[in-house]
Amino acid sequence: MHIEDAGAPEHDTPGWQFAVTGGILGWVLDAFDFFVVVFLINELMAKFHVGKPAIVWSLTATLAMRPLGALLFGALGDKFGRKKPLIGCVIYFSTVTVLTAFAPTYTVFLVLRALYGIGMGGYWGIGASYAMESAPRRQRGFLSGMMQGGYPFGYLCAAIGMQTIAPRYGWQAMFLVGSSVALLIVVLTLFAPESDAWKQHRMPSIGGMFATLYSHIGIFSYLLVLMMAMTCLSHGTQDLYPDFLKTLSWMKGATIFGMKATLGIPVVYNIGAIVGALSIGQLSESIGRRYAILLALVLCLLSIPAWAFGGSVMAIVLGSSLMQLGVQGAFGVIPAHLNELSPDAIRSLFPGFVYQLGVLASSPALPIQNLLQRRFGYPWALTSFELVVILSLMVIFWLGPEKRGRSFRSAAAAVETAKI
Repeated sequence: MHIEDAGAPEHDTPGWQFAVTGGILGWVLDAFDFFVVVFLINELMAKFHVGKPAIVWSLTATLAMRPLGALLFGALGDKFGRKKPLIGCVIYFSTVTVLTAFAPTYTVFLVLRALYGIGMGGYWGIGASYAMESAPRRQRGFLSGMMQGGYPFGYLCAAIGMQTIAPRYGWQAMFLVGSSVALLIVVLTLFAPESDAWKQHRMPSIGGMFATLYSHIGIFSYLLVLMMAMTCLSHGTQDLYPDFLKTLSWMKGATIFGMKATLGIPVVYNIGAIVGALSIGQLSESIGRRYAILLALVLCLLSIPAWAFGGSVMAIVLGSSLMQLGVQGAFGVIPAHLNELSPDAIRSLFPGFVYQLGVLASSPALPIQNLLQRRFGYPWALTSFELVVILSLMVIFWLGPEKRGRSFRSAAAAVETAKI
């Protein structure tokens, strides 16, 4: 089912740039704070005297706690507006991240990473709804890509930080540097206007929010399956890939652009990811959200041989760059797509909760991949897992609904959210 509602032209919200910039920077910071652990697996193993599975489980704990944050902060965002809950969420997860640098034991570290997951999950729903509601409708696709492109940019910043900050100041500094960005986000949000869409469609009670959520259980269930598969696509191609690079014997001693190849390659493929998010996000304005995502998934399929089986630095660079161009190209459409399919009155709660519940449903993906690689080796583990995910996503998007360009602001102009 493909539904499209461009609606009447709307005037731009004065100061929308502050809201969108704050939303994007928050997702950059969220990703940076998450992927720092991915790059510090060996250091954390040595610090806490645990094996790799224990550190991988800390990543799983973060992912598993994200729905709780989406539920909590999403409800606050629909009840009290976008600005104050967003500021509170940023302060919360930044404080927990700083405390992580001083964790004395693995148990404390694990608890802090789980608590961090609450903030990480809470931010996306508020930040994406605030950015999409504030953005000019004609630029929604591009800014959706820019919003989601903040995720690979955060990954990129973490990779660069491992080359610059960690060697000079120690790995603990990687958990501290984001606090200045958090302060900038708070300042930008203070200057940004409150969402007009929230003012028009605000829900007076928490009970009313959950009643609205239940009344849209059909579209919620569809989007839950969609986001579970999308998260498997994203985390399944990113989280263990730096560790995979370290297992390639011919990679030792290799360099790229003056950096160790194991750290330089993630820098390159995350540039490809950012390009993908921006370009596919913009393309979705002309060919539609679903068709743009399907195109991105085709790129993912084409990249698999070089991405998983490349026998040289150049082959791995090309394969991983094309893979992340496709992965984040598909994800670049998601903020606009989910918000357009969400009920007006719970646009902070609905897309954030379904996004993060999808993350929870996909949280076994990392342990599964880790198990597969111990049995079959990394190349076949990565390939078999992602082939199933990509083909499943193609079916999901081909059969699903779309409401490209719908109005968020006017109750009279907004159409009823598609139901399945």
